[in-house]
Amino acid sequence: MADRAKGGRGGAGGAGGGGGGAASRPRESAPRAVAARVLARVWGSDAFASAALDAELRRAPALDPRDVGLTTELVYGVLRAQGALEARIAELAAKGRWTTDPLVRAHVLMGAYSLCFLDRIPPFAAVSEAVDGAQSAGGPRVGAFANAVLRRLAAAVEAGGRPPLADAVVASAPGWLRGALRRSLGRAAAEAFLSAGPVPPPTGLCLAPGEDRGAWLEALRAAAPSAIFEAGRVSPRAIVARGAGDLRRLPGFGAAWIGQEEGAQALAIALGARPGERVLDACAGRGNKSWLLSRAVLPGGAVDAADLYPAKLSQLRAALSAPPASSEGAGADGGALAGGAQAGDAQGGGGAEGGALERAAAFVRETYAVDWTVGAGDVPEGYDRVLVDAPCSGVGTLRRRPEIALRREADDLPRLADLQVAIARRAATRARDGGRLVFAVCSVLREECEAVAARLAAPADDDLGVRLEPAPFDAELARELAAGGDAFRLLPHVHGTDGYFAAMFVVRR
Repeated sequence: MADRAKGGRGGAGGAGGGGGGAASRPRESAPRAVAARVLARVWGSDAFASAALDAELRRAPALDPRDVGLTTELVYGVLRAQGALEARIAELAAKGRWTTDPLVRAHVLMGAYSLCFLDRIPPFAAVSEAVDGAQSAGGPRVGAFANAVLRRLAAAVEAGGRPPLADAVVASAPGWLRGALRRSLGRAAAEAFLSAGPVPPPTGLCLAPGEDRGAWLEALRAAAPSAIFEAGRVSPRAIVARGAGDLRRLPGFGAAWIGQEEGAQALAIALGARPGERVLDACAGRGNKSWLLSRAVLPGGAVDAADLYPAKLSQLRAALSAPPASSEGAGADGGALAGGAQAGDAQGGGGAEGGALERAAAFVRETYAVDWTVGAGDVPEGYDRVLVDAPCSGVGTLRRRPEIALRREADDLPRLADLQVAIARRAATRARDGGRLVFAVCSVLREECEAVAARLAAPADDDLGVRLEPAPFDAELARELAAGGDAFRLLPHVHGTDGYFAAMFVVRR
């Protein structure tokens, strides 16, 4: 679970088309105008690119799929390669004031990205469109600046060739992050992680236990023939989708499946929840993992959910407050559809596992608002299993949320590690003796992964009265991922999922 990070292109004409100081306002191309607004929001607030892009695309329904694709590529491409693009422009520009206006900055960087990495856009068009956008945002003098700088960049690219995008993405990552990844994964794997695609990743669909993945693949392909649906590589309940549009319009949404990233599914499955068990989702957020766990404990079991934020629990209660209903019949003919909002896929910017799930066919018994760093609140004891999907840097989600690299700092890591230890140890007090706890983060950094797991396993100097003993996973999927051990990592360039870490413990009292 990512801790909230600190706030930190179409058209025609010649290379000089926008920078001549024309009296009339230049026309921005629609994809670039939308992308520029998204980038400005990301830079000007703590907005996630995927959510901002979804919102802007909803306001531009006239964009055709090709324009949506270009808009998406410009947003994600600029954010991933931002450092390298700005360094390239700084070599060609005498002044850096162009970076002060976010819309101007967006258009100049989109122009540079197009020139360097999009061979399907002619250089003259890339320059012209960027100049028009910059002039529209900042006036004729800004347009003239953009024209001059981008023409120089176009000439340099023509003379020296286009640079590899992967190299630019790696170079754009902050130095502290490159160092942390190399310490955690090794140099080659760190670079593979940073440059991993596809960007944005596909949308994940999570089938409820007992649903037939093959049958649902057929049903979804029939319902949305222009989209791509494939079986997931890691989670046996995952279907990954591209171009599927609004998930709420597809058969089975909310009853037979929900939108959830494939690696996040693997974390919930790794807990090993079984029929009849009492399970606590200690950092439940809006409840996607609770949804999956609540189906795994049937019949006879129960899932409770806790979170720091009451607003998230309110959404969870609205979604998961009814006893589970059978999803039988939610097949190719559509079955019972559930309403609710779900983050979109690549068409809408690449949604993650967020989004409300209204009237989902699952059941959470109780919810608890609790700050685990202070105490356990009203959360009872005696759970068979506890899942701690702890707040973290979110570095594992860089493909989906490239802005995280721009907002995080090296000194976030020790603060987050202390928070993770405090939450996990306090949540462990709610498990019965011999119960199991999975500690998980959507990070791949050693400081938040192995180092935290080692601290949890070490003798504690608190008075909580629990010990955490590393233990092999008892869920088949997790045993395979951990090669029989007590911890595993998921990596985008290896597994095709976002990046995660999970470790299993037995709680002793």
